[in-house]
Amino acid sequence: MIIKVIMVAFAGAILCLDRVALQVMISRPIVAGPVIGLLLNDPYTGLIVGALIELLWIDRPPIGAYIPPNDTMAAVLIAAASIESGRLLGGPSPGVIVLAVLLYLPLSLLGRRMEIWLCRGNEKLAEEALHHAEQGEAGVIGRLHATAVLRAGLSAAAFILAALPPGIALLTWIYPLLAKWTVRGLIMVYGILPLIGTAVALNTVKIRGSVPLFCGIFLAATVVIRLVRAGEF
Repeated sequence: MIIKVIMVAFAGAILCLDRVALQVMISRPIVAGPVIGLLLNDPYTGLIVGALIELLWIDRPPIGAYIPPNDTMAAVLIAAASIESGRLLGGPSPGVIVLAVLLYLPLSLLGRRMEIWLCRGNEKLAEEALHHAEQGEAGVIGRLHATAVLRAGLSAAAFILAALPPGIALLTWIYPLLAKWTVRGLIMVYGILPLIGTAVALNTVKIRGSVPLFCGIFLAATVVIRLVRAGEF
């Protein structure tokens, strides 16, 4: 378990770096979720989580100075916690996924505050870099840039390391204690969440075309098929 948590933290840090440095879109939840799923040998759960988080925040792109909630961090934590908790409980469960969403979704706001703090720190580094540029000290500028990237990566890794193990422990402890009607309710929410994501995606149709809508319909259909095959409905 410890090795898996470290692996997830390392992979999550690289994925989160895309938000500030790489910017090749691997930080999107639809990519981050399956990556964590592949890492933990459950790409299906990773895909479901990634697609869900992608739809929920598809209408909040990072435009200008606006920093949206850290959906990458949410996708990494929810996917990893759902997979590992489900494995400890005997198999993947829609109810565990919903519990993981409820547990970790608010932490995306804390991740946003962390990014704001990093941006403010980078402003100071930028001012220092300008000073050294005027002095013709190119080597120092490179080190300052590396410092900013390293700080962002280490912060993301530390965030995951601090949040993932307690979350897995909480999920594996509380889920078996839930009443049957509560578990049934969680499974119903599992079927409803893609519809909520589709409703959010509808707001972006005029801006980004019909792709978000089709993604939402695909996710909803996938969830319903899984529940039907599992005999939950």
